[in-house]
Amino acid sequence: MEWLNTYRDGEIAGKLADLLRKQEGLRPVRFMEVCGTHTVSICRHGIRALMPPEITLTSGPGCPVCVTATADIDTFIKAAELEGSIITTFGDLLRVPGSQSSLQEARAEGADIRTVYSSLDALQIARQNPDRQVIFLGVGFETTTPTVAAAIITAEQEGLQNFSVISSNKVMPPALEALLADPDIQIDGLICPGHVTIMIGADAYEPFVNKYKIPCVIAGFEPVDILKAVVMLAEQVKTETPKVEIAYNRAVTREGNHQAMAVMYKVFEPADALWRGLTTIPGSGLEIRAEYDNYNARKRFDIEVREVKDPAGCACGDVLKSIKTPADCKLFGTACSPEHPIGPCMVSGEGACGAYYRYQKS
Repeated sequence: MEWLNTYRDGEIAGKLADLLRKQEGLRPVRFMEVCGTHTVSICRHGIRALMPPEITLTSGPGCPVCVTATADIDTFIKAAELEGSIITTFGDLLRVPGSQSSLQEARAEGADIRTVYSSLDALQIARQNPDRQVIFLGVGFETTTPTVAAAIITAEQEGLQNFSVISSNKVMPPALEALLADPDIQIDGLICPGHVTIMIGADAYEPFVNKYKIPCVIAGFEPVDILKAVVMLAEQVKTETPKVEIAYNRAVTREGNHQAMAVMYKVFEPADALWRGLTTIPGSGLEIRAEYDNYNARKRFDIEVREVKDPAGCACGDVLKSIKTPADCKLFGTACSPEHPIGPCMVSGEGACGAYYRYQKS
């Protein structure tokens, strides 16, 4: 209980920063903060400036909107063009560019696109509009996908025939496996995502420790949480004892939320998925199971489109793989800005480019 009163304590954050600056015997290391919310917190609170020269913090693929492929955005826009449809979506998706336009532009041209906070809100819109087809755009990791599954189960139980989902949902472990297996991506430790780990449990990272001998620490989102995780990672590197540790005990357990995961896998099954910047990763996507085809908008309305190349000059893919920082992109802060985004990393509230622009742009 004492830790609950200290994770926002500025004095403790200062002591942790001092501890990092006084590290001895630590070789140069790169720690990836996997989660987009961690990236935003690190930028907002100036945590990178507190790191000693030996420690570099780099962003990863933990922003669900950012890793959504251009083909998926084009599919969403095609769905919005269906006569009489109501598209329901999280707000971050509206301004993400597809190959030709965005959902925001489609709405300006007359498409009925509504921002919701969850798939359950979309379900309510379907109840209120029985003569319209309501399509929810499923974008997210294990954190939000169980609620999408719950919405589909509820729709089936209620006999709703005007609700369906385009699933672009993904799971995190296969993406981390792809990153760690890539010889071009040199990572010495993972600051693992807090929200996702609440669902999948800390034990989900044990295979990475066993196979790649890489330290893993699950962190919360306050400065103290993140600094504590970095201290723990540095200690693992110095002592050469890679393991999975939890710096977010008030929310994360070893086993995770089995009930939520059971609901998710009742409706969804693993599938190969295209991640922006990471190509196709086997088993990293979530496809609606055949027994719920009535709620699979891709099949119901035949609205699949082909993948196209990302915008010329956009380094979003390399940013998501931590090969580049946002500042390394030639478009950053010039042609690409929050007002006129070219890539999704500048659009999303969890995107690395947007966070760098707001908090670190010189």
